[in-house]
Amino acid sequence: MAGHSHWAGIKHKKGKADKQRSKIFSKLSKEITVAAKLGDKDPAMNPRLRSAIQAARSANMPKDNIERAIDKSSATTGSNFENLRYEGFGPDKIAVIVETLTDNKNRTASNIRTIFQKNGGSLGTQGSASHNFKQLGVIKIDKKEISEENILELAIDAGADECISHSDFHEIHCPVSEIYNVKKNLEKTIANFISTEIEWIPLNSVNIQSEKKDVVTDFFAILEDDADVTLNINRRSSPSIRSVISKITHPTLLLGTPGVGLNITTSGPSLSMPSPEV
Repeated sequence: MAGHSHWAGIKHKKGKADKQRSKIFSKLSKEITVAAKLGDKDPAMNPRLRSAIQAARSANMPKDNIERAIDKSSATTGSNFENLRYEGFGPDKIAVIVETLTDNKNRTASNIRTIFQKNGGSLGTQGSASHNFKQLGVIKIDKKEISEENILELAIDAGADECISHSDFHEIHCPVSEIYNVKKNLEKTIANFISTEIEWIPLNSVNIQSEKKDVVTDFFAILEDDADVTLNINRRSSPSIRSVISKITHPTLLLGTPGVGLNITTSGPSLSMPSPEV
């Protein structure tokens, strides 16, 4: 019986992991299709598509899935997707931004509003939370690609504003309008990137109280689980749903003060692709 119980436990965990992977692949496929539909189908000529494909590869999405998603963009029939942003306040009045990619804005608005209401939060109007954040282009590079000594000079020459080296990756910041120019300059030296994203960075952060951690984490997990919330794949240090959230994961918990802003990082993939205006 012990062996059977162990097998059942493994089977359950695998089933849960497979279900989560399927959701991630579905969101990534949608972003790839939309990016290819709005621009060139050649990633070299389409920055948004290039970033979407990089995110998919980071999530170990099969090459066939990526190619099917690109091919799907040529279909003359099908859904028309649009990017929508929602702002509000989560548990403990933490400022939150949620970015979505949807083909039915009424469904999405209803789902997001319900998630906020059922988890001690409230959906606000445009501008109610975003003033607590600044938007930056963020490019992440594995430390295996380049040393800490060399990345700083390279980032400056590429046009970046700041370069921060963490334990296993470099994080380069630049203005949103310059993200793809900076990335193009970096690509002359760097072959592989962890992610290239537009992120909302909280202006103020504090450590969240331990008794509130589970409530906040569950709120973000439920948001991330919604099919229309966009993904930001970064397995190393994802700032995903930023309380300004637009991405989500498991917190190492840097949370915003009530009414100010939150920044949650997660251990799993988070979601959110670059905004269409870039």
